[in-house]
This record gives sequence, structure tokens and C-alpha cells, in this order.
Amino acid sequence: MLSWALVFLVVALIAAAMGFGGIAGAAAGIAQILFVVFLILFIASLIFGYTRRPPI
Repeated sequence: MLSWALVFLVVALIAAAMGFGGIAGAAAGIAQILFVVFLILFIASLIFGYTRRPPI
């Protein structure tokens, strides 16, 4: 998921450098959404992974 966010970020940067504002905005929006979803899933996996471990 994080790799896709980075891909869309690079696409947005390249499109912005070439002057394609609409494509750059859309790609940046998708990258932001994917990054937020990644963060939510990452935090959830940390919480649930920590609670399932047996005590030491």
C-alpha cells in the first residue's frame, strides 16, 4: 500500500513539473488517501499484533 502511495506521489510530481495540473492534483489526492489507509492499517496491525502476543 505504501509503495502505491509513493508511485502516485512520483506521478503527481512529474505531472506537475510538466504542467498537467489536473492529473497532478488527482494523483496527489490518490496518494494522500492511500497513505492515510496505510497508516490506519499499520496502527491497527500494531495494536492487534501486540494484544495477541503471549506475556513474557
